[in-house]
Amino acid sequence: MAINPQDDDLLDRPAPDRKAAGRDGRPQSIKASRDSQQGGLYAERVKVYPKAVSGPFRTLKWAVLALCLAVYYTVPWLRWDRGPGAPNQAILIDLSAPRAYFFGIEIWPQEVYYITGLLVLGAVGLFLVTSLAGRVWCGYTCPQTVWTDLFMAVERWIEGDRSARIRLDRQPLNREKLLRKTAKHAAWLAIALATGGAWVLYFDDAPAAFKALLTGHATTREYFFVGLFTATTYILAGWAREQVCTYMCPWPRFQSAMLDVHSLVVTYEAWRGERRGPHKAGTSWEGRGDCIDCGQCIAACPTGIDIRDGQQLECIGCGLCIDACNDIMAKVDRPPNLIRFDTLANQETKAKGQPSRYHLLRARVVIYALVLLAVAGVMLTALETRSTMAISVIRDRAPLFVTLSDGSLRNGYTIKVINKRRGESAFSLGVLGQPGATLSVQDVGDAHGADAVTLPVHGDAVATFRVFVSLPRPSLVRDGKPQGSIPLVFSLTEQGQTPAHTAFYEGVFMGPGGKP
Repeated sequence: MAINPQDDDLLDRPAPDRKAAGRDGRPQSIKASRDSQQGGLYAERVKVYPKAVSGPFRTLKWAVLALCLAVYYTVPWLRWDRGPGAPNQAILIDLSAPRAYFFGIEIWPQEVYYITGLLVLGAVGLFLVTSLAGRVWCGYTCPQTVWTDLFMAVERWIEGDRSARIRLDRQPLNREKLLRKTAKHAAWLAIALATGGAWVLYFDDAPAAFKALLTGHATTREYFFVGLFTATTYILAGWAREQVCTYMCPWPRFQSAMLDVHSLVVTYEAWRGERRGPHKAGTSWEGRGDCIDCGQCIAACPTGIDIRDGQQLECIGCGLCIDACNDIMAKVDRPPNLIRFDTLANQETKAKGQPSRYHLLRARVVIYALVLLAVAGVMLTALETRSTMAISVIRDRAPLFVTLSDGSLRNGYTIKVINKRRGESAFSLGVLGQPGATLSVQDVGDAHGADAVTLPVHGDAVATFRVFVSLPRPSLVRDGKPQGSIPLVFSLTEQGQTPAHTAFYEGVFMGPGGKP
């Protein structure tokens, strides 16, 4: 089958002033277009007009896009019963509490290490996936890719496919162009506004926050963040697009540290495709390759590169060029997958006429997998064994100590008790290792002059107490020598629980030193 250069569905019409097309009218890579520009330190941006394609990779991208958007927009509306007085939103980051809720898990500010663990899991998981299959995260699930894909779908629906959009941009401003551009940007802003609004719902009760936003009763902070995320979504997905992946994102710069010749990446089978060139129906394929140099792989690429030039920083591994090429191969009656997901090592093997061999299970893959399992195991263990209470102690700096009328010494402490249970709990506070120690608590009933005191704490709360510890002066004598300070261990036991839960805090008790 001959490829007709005048068929807009396959090739763009030649235009001498078109920056992204070669002399024969075929799509030209962005790199080639930039190289053709003369003068200046910085090359002008060459706008990319991705062509709509169909095939398994495009279908997979649509499915992933729909799933990601569905998760993002619906998760704040999921409910989870945590009992009376507790928020019933399944996933909520409550900055006023402050708490982070994830279904049955409640994360306190003191447990920020769980967030660190999630970030480590995400990073190592990304390393593992990249070492196996290249930049599939960038091509399918990165938020920039998902929203850019959505914006481009809206653009095609309003302005048409690649050729129609090129013609529309080249023609002078008229009524049709103004209407189409206005409709496109209005749709983009609506999507961006929905994106910013949905983000705010993760930080407040979704139904209440949504109603407040619509009725103008939301806080200034909420409107600010809605505006901020609306603006960033509109700019990054609508205007910046591939420039975010190429210039702003740091990931392409160090992804090569995770890749090797055995990683699955989008590759062009040069050993099969070269020598490339146009082909007419009925002519022999002898002495030439399967690539007919139609440029459809470039036209389909969302970053505007030519995959036939080899691995490039701009390639996000989406595989749309594979769908575009397979469509052309079917039209010219040649085998599919001239462009395919493959390893560079396997391509070298095929070029030599040897059978395919894959080595996906490699040292780096095993190391990444083991680290991933180890971090996940540590986090699960920490969640299963996490305590429902905690204690922190701050000793008074001034005065260091007080001498009482009976000659004993007293130190003051500010003690914070965390009760992570939903209901009120009573805690027994004592001092270990110091015989004769007595405690008194300011403003707490009968908690005075005892070796242990009871502290009531409301559910899901932090209570602060002023505690005074008194010791006989001889307690600060060690081996006949008076001490300026001695260790003091506070114990906190939750009452009414079997088995009993106890937390400890190591502090110090200050004295005058010198002679006893």
